[in-house]
Amino acid sequence: MSTGSKSKQVRELQARLRAIGHFDRSPTGYYGTMTASAVSSFQGKRGLDRTGRTDTVTWARLTAMTKQPDRDALYPPTTNKLDKPDPRCLKGRVLCISKTSDTLRWMVDGKVVTAMDVRFGSQYTPTREGTFSVFQKSRHWTSTIYHTPMPYAMFFSGGQAVHYSSDFAARGYAGASHGCVNVRDEGKLASVFSQVKLGDQVVVYR
Repeated sequence: MSTGSKSKQVRELQARLRAIGHFDRSPTGYYGTMTASAVSSFQGKRGLDRTGRTDTVTWARLTAMTKQPDRDALYPPTTNKLDKPDPRCLKGRVLCISKTSDTLRWMVDGKVVTAMDVRFGSQYTPTREGTFSVFQKSRHWTSTIYHTPMPYAMFFSGGQAVHYSSDFAARGYAGASHGCVNVRDEGKLASVFSQVKLGDQVVVYR
């Protein structure tokens, strides 16, 4: 395998490299420059020629020291790497939102039900941090200030809510919200929206 390769084996390569700290992204199945750099790093640590290509020797060395990745390792729930949840997230029903990893976890009694990528407000309209609760839900909401759609809105602090953002889905982290917690996976958020109840806790932390 080398730059330009695209296969299930590349995804496995990335998952194995990630397991030992050489690849810090979710597996994609595409062998790009970041994968080549990760392979080169692994080769250097093991005394192999730093070619960035995964030859037979490199693959054998990697598979000998890593476990066969399971489905969660091959297809992680988020593009971003999940960090350790805040202790406040470990009891009850919580939307656990990390500004460090840009992720949201829907947790029940300390267990992660599902997770997704999120983005936050800019420095001019920051997303508030702290412990809150969901006080209003709306499947079809439009911002009364910015007049933009906010599907699956779950309000937790004034006008700030967790909601689906088509702009986030299209532009990624090139943009920002006006303070809300934007989600780009509409399907995942729709499922969480159906489970969250008024009064459920929201923890936003860094």
